[in-house]
Amino acid sequence: MVLWARGGQQMSKLVGHAEAIGHHGELVQGLFEDTGVHFRRALVSLPCRHLKTRASFRAQPGQPVAVSQPHCQKALRAAQMTLSAFAPEGMGGTLSVHSNIPIGRGMGSSTADVLASILAVLDCLQINASPERVMRIAVGAETACDSTLFSQQAVLFAHREGLVMEAFRKSLPALDVVSVDTMPEATVNTLEFEPARYDAAEIEAFRPLRSLLRTAINEANPCLLGKVATASAHMNERFLPKPRLDELEAIGTRFGAVGIQVAHSGTVAGLLFDKHDADTPRNIELAAEMLKRSAFEPTIFHS
Repeated sequence: MVLWARGGQQMSKLVGHAEAIGHHGELVQGLFEDTGVHFRRALVSLPCRHLKTRASFRAQPGQPVAVSQPHCQKALRAAQMTLSAFAPEGMGGTLSVHSNIPIGRGMGSSTADVLASILAVLDCLQINASPERVMRIAVGAETACDSTLFSQQAVLFAHREGLVMEAFRKSLPALDVVSVDTMPEATVNTLEFEPARYDAAEIEAFRPLRSLLRTAINEANPCLLGKVATASAHMNERFLPKPRLDELEAIGTRFGAVGIQVAHSGTVAGLLFDKHDADTPRNIELAAEMLKRSAFEPTIFHS
């Protein structure tokens, strides 16, 4: 069977496949100045490569677009929007989505589902779309999305507009994370979660924080990056407080963590460790033991 894409390009691939990774919340999130006129909500996600969504799309001309997993409505919407933008009129098919990312924890499950679905449709159509076009579709499908498409390069990403505000010279410094779900009995619905309303002092604080972020990434300095993440985590407490965050931070400080970070629209928090520090494996072990004695349930993520 031979299909045809827009513009007369032959498309012979009936099934497209793709995957997208999740993350462990944000290293920083806030309101940042752009071009001296506008301020944009933006973030830097902390990618986790072992968390991922795999999607496949089987083309079926003349059929509606359907998803095998009924709860994946954002992914379905993303596939429909991608087909509308790139496929011949009347092209439909079946989307299948499988993920190991926890839902409602602030770990990028919906963005991974959406991105994997967009990329699977594009793979089926044999079309290479720009990251900017992909992210515009993603934002349209889920209102706001994370920066994990750009995991090979650190970016400050305007998550409600699908725009890269700043691309840094390097990728993020290598970090190991001891993860804790601070509210295991709760979830956060990002569509219902009201965006933070920063006051004037907080908005002004994001200026030096962005400068420190830039230096930390460009100089591959995990200690400085930890300070940025810690400051951002504390600013988030006014909007989505994490139970026992101070206790968690104290344990990290005791055992050599460079900082703490949180999901700004989720329930997880993480102690950050410099992956290249020779003491880090032992420090992580000791921190995890202390967390367990303190009734936390830690999980270790390696970058």
